Amino acid sequence: MNDLETFLPIIGIGLIVIVVAILFTFIPVMLWISALAAGVKVSIFNLVGMRLRRVVPSRVINPLIKAHKAGIDVTTNQLESHFLAGGNVDRVVNALIAAQRANIELSFERCAAIDLAGRDVLEAVQMSVNPKVIETPFIAGISMDGIEVKAKARITVRANIERLVGGAGEDTVIARVGEGVVSTIGSSEAHTKVLENPDSISHNVLNRGLDAGTAFEILSIDIADVDIGKNIGAILQTDQAEADKNIAQAKAEERRAMAVAQEQEMVAKVQEMRAKVVEAEAEVPKALAEALRSGNMGVMDYMNYKNIDADTDMRDSIGKLTETDNDEDENNK
Repeated sequence: MNDLETFLPIIGIGLIVIVVAILFTFIPVMLWISALAAGVKVSIFNLVGMRLRRVVPSRVINPLIKAHKAGIDVTTNQLESHFLAGGNVDRVVNALIAAQRANIELSFERCAAIDLAGRDVLEAVQMSVNPKVIETPFIAGISMDGIEVKAKARITVRANIERLVGGAGEDTVIARVGEGVVSTIGSSEAHTKVLENPDSISHNVLNRGLDAGTAFEILSIDIADVDIGKNIGAILQTDQAEADKNIAQAKAEERRAMAVAQEQEMVAKVQEMRAKVVEAEAEVPKALAEALRSGNMGVMDYMNYKNIDADTDMRDSIGKLTETDNDEDENNK
């Protein structure tokens, strides 16, 4: 019993320490003291309510202290609601402070909207003060004489706070500048004019108002480098000539095939005519026999016919022999 009485004070002290530790863990007393020391009026019950609303008190109170010291009028409810919406409270407060130092009008509501839109609002404010340089890759265009010209541009932009929500980003600016560079090079009569006056590209592109609808204001466009590429005109003419040659060859092959087909048709017609001749010659003996039977032809007439036929055969034989001798003489030569 005496031992129990001895350990009771120690147990009591231990329980008190545990309760105090839990209390200090759940209630950010040190944060409350820091707020009071900075002149920010925040009740301890408000901090407990943040815990219950699953809000990290330090994520709200520390930016609130920073804003109060900078003279920016924001409330805990505004910061807490922005935290619950998934925003970055510390970045919003830093952006408000930077905008105030640079004399840029920026309300908390707009700053929170920019942050919730996924843009880095602090970087946007810094870019409004210190413009950013965007360098494009080499953009290729073809002048009217068929020579490819490659140009690299440097775009100096400043963030437009009013158009950060809903405004297009850097990719759109680069694409529009690239379109303007290609159009300017394409309208040049010769690539030498582009090489002589590269600033004509920047002047032409800058006058197009390419920053409309974007989150930036284009301050200047400078041509950093100009290079000559391929002779696209000559390549296109070569390809066209090759295509024309292939077309001509195809048409010639088509005509040759038609000629061969027509020749075969003629050969077939000759064979057909020869067959008709043979058929007609086969009718001659029948006609002679019929003439002899009917008395329209006598024996002497028939003999004269045979003599004429034999004489014709003899002449044909002599003609063939003469042609054969001529061919042999030509071969011997």
